[in-house]
Amino acid sequence: MSLPSRKNIQAQSCKEFTGITLKDPAAYAAGLTGVKVALEHTFKEMGVIKSFQTLSHMNQKDGFDCPGCAWPDPENRSKLGEYCENGAKALAEEATSKIVDEEFFSNYSVQEISSWSDYKIGKSGRLVAPMILKPNSNYYEACTWEEAFRVISDHLHALASPDEAIFYTSGRSSNEAAFLYGLFVRAFGTNNMPDCSNMCHESSGVGLSETLGIGKGSVKLEDFDKAEVVIVIGQNPGTNHPRMLSALEKCKSNGGKIICINPLQEAGLIRFRNPQALSGMLLNGHGLTDIFLQVKINQDVALLKLIQKKLAALDKVNSKVFDHEFIEKYTEGYESLLAHLDKHTEKELLELCGVDEKLIDEAVALLAEKNKIIICWAMGLTQHKNGVANVKECVNLLLLKGSLGKPGAGTCPVRGHSNVQGDRTVGIMHYVSKELNAAIKKTFGFDAPDHEGVDVVKAIPAMYEGKAKVFVALGGNFGSAASDTEYTAKALQNCDLTVQISTKLNRSHLITGKTALILPTLGRSEKDVKDGEQRHFTVENSMGIVHQSKGFLAPISKEIKSEPEIVAGIASAYFKENHSVNWDELGSDYELLREKLGEVIASFKDINTKSKGSGFYLPNNVRDLDFSKLPNQRAQFSMTELPIHNLKENEYLLMSIRSHDQFNTTIYGLDDRYRGIHNERRVLFMNEADIAKENLKKMDVVNIMSNYEGQVRKVFQFLVIPYNIPIGNLAAYFPETNPLIPIHQYADKSNTPISKSVRVSIEKA
Repeated sequence: MSLPSRKNIQAQSCKEFTGITLKDPAAYAAGLTGVKVALEHTFKEMGVIKSFQTLSHMNQKDGFDCPGCAWPDPENRSKLGEYCENGAKALAEEATSKIVDEEFFSNYSVQEISSWSDYKIGKSGRLVAPMILKPNSNYYEACTWEEAFRVISDHLHALASPDEAIFYTSGRSSNEAAFLYGLFVRAFGTNNMPDCSNMCHESSGVGLSETLGIGKGSVKLEDFDKAEVVIVIGQNPGTNHPRMLSALEKCKSNGGKIICINPLQEAGLIRFRNPQALSGMLLNGHGLTDIFLQVKINQDVALLKLIQKKLAALDKVNSKVFDHEFIEKYTEGYESLLAHLDKHTEKELLELCGVDEKLIDEAVALLAEKNKIIICWAMGLTQHKNGVANVKECVNLLLLKGSLGKPGAGTCPVRGHSNVQGDRTVGIMHYVSKELNAAIKKTFGFDAPDHEGVDVVKAIPAMYEGKAKVFVALGGNFGSAASDTEYTAKALQNCDLTVQISTKLNRSHLITGKTALILPTLGRSEKDVKDGEQRHFTVENSMGIVHQSKGFLAPISKEIKSEPEIVAGIASAYFKENHSVNWDELGSDYELLREKLGEVIASFKDINTKSKGSGFYLPNNVRDLDFSKLPNQRAQFSMTELPIHNLKENEYLLMSIRSHDQFNTTIYGLDDRYRGIHNERRVLFMNEADIAKENLKKMDVVNIMSNYEGQVRKVFQFLVIPYNIPIGNLAAYFPETNPLIPIHQYADKSNTPISKSVRVSIEKA
């Protein structure tokens, strides 16, 4: 019997329930439980001895950078282990002893693997040899590296235009790999370089660039020690960046206060039991949040405007509430901002945000007295139609208080993947930089393209409509990470060739073009040895420090290559010897590659020397209060508008969230113990009043629908879970709910998908 066409493979994972157990949400994060869970994961995947040996090298100055989040490392590293529970899980996934080899692919068809859950797919193991999926076949087959590079070259040469190829980059890639990749793509002739930042922090980059002149945060890790107030907004560090809790704990120990703004009250911001301290292991740890403002989904602008209005009223009585000297010297638009705030009444803003006014007044009283303020945020602010406005409103508050360019103050967008910020710094971007193009011309002797390429949300329709025919991914799980899952799957399947450069099997290896390649690469934890000498990479963390990363483990297979070697192999096969760049030399000599990187990007000059040990800070104009690149050489106040959702009677706003057992689209397990969910992912968090309104009860099974421009998108069979979430708001995990997000709904200016405010309705299944 013939197998169904690969075109019929569903992008969505299986819909069977796995046996849910419910408990009360946790009242603290980490502690002995966190240590126990972390070790259970590593022992299961790596064994006891290998686990302890490898964990002791993670995030150490002479070790390797965690393959998880981009939170910075302290100068003085703990010898007990400078990692968190989810960092240990990330390592366990990468350093597993399980392998996906030729025998695996001969036993399981693409069709069969596609029916597995994302969790089961991810647990299959490490990729150990290049594989090819030929047209009309449902089975991957082994191929040589030479064959793989030739197939890519042939497809690229067959294109009518370089713009018919898409080159995606994940935040896991090193600076060296990303720089070489971007160099090849520009030499090939396109700026079609979407990257994972397009889907998460692009709104931060745009908002910060337009107001402060740099698309990065301004704080250093030591600023948390000196901060008087830290505002954590639209972020869940206990799950997504657990080591940040240590910085918040230190802030509290030094007398600082923490204001948390979020639709959900997360365990990590209630209490932290530091596993590196006696009080965390044996006692009750430290309470973190002083004031919790439970804002409705995507009403952060309304709340921040209300706080500013109340502060402005106090400033009229006591002119020391705002930093008028700072405002006069460094900013533009102050009077316009005050006039804009007067357009809205306090009552209007209060009703929109849904927060208890007494708690808002507590926050205002605290902020009125302090000026060493840090605002931290993540995708809870950026993944909305008005994501850029959310970021700009945070900047407004900091500008009013003069909370920039001083110890203990500043902006802190917390990046979600370990080198996503570095990728952008070294040139992974779809827009044109004349400065970068000129430097490439001077160093390498070729002209980079001078027309803008496509980002993620523009790349997908290009593939869907047949305007792009080749898709290459340097890491990541594009098919699961992108919005509008079914549309994205069809777009990928319309390609003539899809290429995945990966460490592990994921769903994107199953949603393929007519021909597909899997190119296995080294993990962060693995040694990269050339001619008997171990090489190292560099990465950039969330606070702009560039430092080296050197693997500890022997590679899982002799067949895998490093990312620079793979990129160089593709480039050499395409250009042969007809190009000014010696691709093979750059792909094998990382010292030379970094030297050239320093020639192209001035801030990386002498990177071979400076990146050792703790590394070095990249320039940051906000820290120096240098706004010379902005209009009138001043930081800019912004007049933002309130979000408009136009919800119908039966509609809600849904935000997608991570469970505690996942990192981005990688599913470590089926528990979300901080929220009391065990052994299940297909859950829908609802307010009890909304459950009653819908005539539902706890554990009822529902389908969720979105309806944009008359097109209904639906995900099936979710268990209703009563939860402390604002009325009219819902929450569920991604990637399970990504099919609900329309490809054409994204943030103004940044094009970031609206993953955190999707208009939906529900029906009983």
